[in-house]
Amino acid sequence: MSKFQDYNGWELNFFDKANNFREYQWSFFRKHIKKKILEVGPGNCVFFEKYYRISEKIFLFEPSRKFKKKLVKKFGRIKKIKILSRYDNSKYDTIIYLDVLEHIKNDEKEVLNAYNKLKSNGFLIISVPAFQHLYTQYDKKIGHFKRYNKVDFKKMFFNLKIKKYKMTYFDSIGYFFILISKFLNISSKVNFKQSIILWNFFIRLSKKLDFFLSKFIGKSLMVIIQKSNDKPS
Repeated sequence: MSKFQDYNGWELNFFDKANNFREYQWSFFRKHIKKKILEVGPGNCVFFEKYYRISEKIFLFEPSRKFKKKLVKKFGRIKKIKILSRYDNSKYDTIIYLDVLEHIKNDEKEVLNAYNKLKSNGFLIISVPAFQHLYTQYDKKIGHFKRYNKVDFKKMFFNLKIKKYKMTYFDSIGYFFILISKFLNISSKVNFKQSIILWNFFIRLSKKLDFFLSKFIGKSLMVIIQKSNDKPS
């Protein structure tokens, strides 16, 4: 994660204000938040208030120096929260990677390490940008190594002998927004802030369309893994 230490994260200030999207994202994994949770790369920790109400202990591991300083300043005195400087041998009920895995080059090793840190029947939650054909210069600028589809994870899980998981695409409107912008080559010409506001406005429509389209397309992919008794080798 060495490159991630210098991650600037300028785009998060816009995405974290996209409340409709964040609420939609939260709806996919909120029931899997258990007693002891670890979030990797929490950034601005936009889901903090939601986690705080339903967990017993929150651990935050932030590789970015910039965001770690913010987290220490904001949460350093709260007993329920512990900010980690490195991984240890602790086991967790839930581990969360929200729009983080795409920043990590050796993603398979990262997933294996996270899986091994889960307690029995614990959950590993991963949300990533979907479909490599949507990859743009924007992805490259903010440090995305790739975008994912279900086949990518199926191959990874086969290698890691992970058997218990479910996946779903979500945000079909976002998918079409990026696809059209890339086709028309207008992504760099449209005001970024206004684009986020417009996209966030259409999330309610996206939720309705996803009922029919989520098996096939979406701007993002949600992956939820449950720790089984079978250990990956």
